[in-house]
Amino acid sequence: MRLTVVGNPDNRRVGLFTRAVLAAGLPRPTVLPWVDVLTGAAPPPADALVRVDSPGEDPEVDRLLRRAASPARHGELIGLADTYAGLVDGLGRVAAGGAELLNDPADVAALCDKRLCHALLAAAGVAVPGALPPVDGYAGLRAAMAQAGWARVFVKPAHGSSAAGVIALAVGPSRVRAVTPIEVAPDGLFNSLRVRHYDDEATVAALVDRLAPEGLHVERWLPKAGLGDRVVDLRVVVVAGRPTHAVVRASRGPMTNLHLGNARGDLAALRSAAGPAAWAAAMETCERAAACFPRSLHVGVDLMFLLGWRRHAVAEVNAFGDLLPGVLVDGRDSYAEQVQALTSGRWEAWRDAATRGGGAQTPQPATGPEAETPQPATGRAVAACGA
Repeated sequence: MRLTVVGNPDNRRVGLFTRAVLAAGLPRPTVLPWVDVLTGAAPPPADALVRVDSPGEDPEVDRLLRRAASPARHGELIGLADTYAGLVDGLGRVAAGGAELLNDPADVAALCDKRLCHALLAAAGVAVPGALPPVDGYAGLRAAMAQAGWARVFVKPAHGSSAAGVIALAVGPSRVRAVTPIEVAPDGLFNSLRVRHYDDEATVAALVDRLAPEGLHVERWLPKAGLGDRVVDLRVVVVAGRPTHAVVRASRGPMTNLHLGNARGDLAALRSAAGPAAWAAAMETCERAAACFPRSLHVGVDLMFLLGWRRHAVAEVNAFGDLLPGVLVDGRDSYAEQVQALTSGRWEAWRDAATRGGGAQTPQPATGPEAETPQPATGRAVAACGA
């Protein structure tokens, strides 16, 4: 078995996967840089087995994805839709040689469009928060919230990762409050590592209006369960259909992303609080979410238990969500788990069974408000985007 990795060579994701491959006694993977893919390099040949990794964290790759004349400034929220289009085009170039990809281009394209991902999950019966119909700005957002009777929502750029551009918005009769990592500068919007609070409605309206042309996905803000003085959720890595590695993300605010200064929580304490039945049901939901993308070796599922621990919902599914440093299960990190799934035949068996089952059918995006509670999981079967 010889593997090729499409990625940014100096990125730690590529390094960690390479280490796992070598530890399994396999030949060192060939690395095809994203820069080369986007500047006309030949695609991997038909006999290659290819892992496509995140193109993020490289200014030149970002510039090429956006087809821009110059790189974005550090943290600048610009060209998110163009980045997505460049990613989809790049995936097509990688696949053009007929190689077997471990993350299918169509799966990645769906995972990196929050609107489409949410619709796929909902159509498969996966529990997700309700979503508003498309909005084109702040006025449309407030009108849709009023029609749905919702006072709290998450406003998310349709294409983004790591909470970039996300706004947790709460409105009342006489006040508006937005929690977001967005820093407003005179010459642009920037994603920062510090969460900010805005309660001036004109500022909040300007934020939403400036992000709207990139495409927005708006979900109901559901109340998460908590441990101690923090709310918590989970990143669960599902490998070949099996939830394997999980990290608890604990926060005193609505955004739990660890890079925003939040803490890793106690997984044993969370499982104890949820209880065996609720935990098992949540992991089954993660399996259903992964089954929506049956040609992807792994996905990263962001799952939240709701107040009382009896219900749960999937907030997002990430195409490149397997970076959980230091988390070991049976002595394997998330990358070694993927290599084991490849070498043992588990990946091929799950993919073939899931594909025969039909996978997920592409639905039309939701066009109306949904109930406060997440939709029940009744069916079987989602860095530059999701990471």
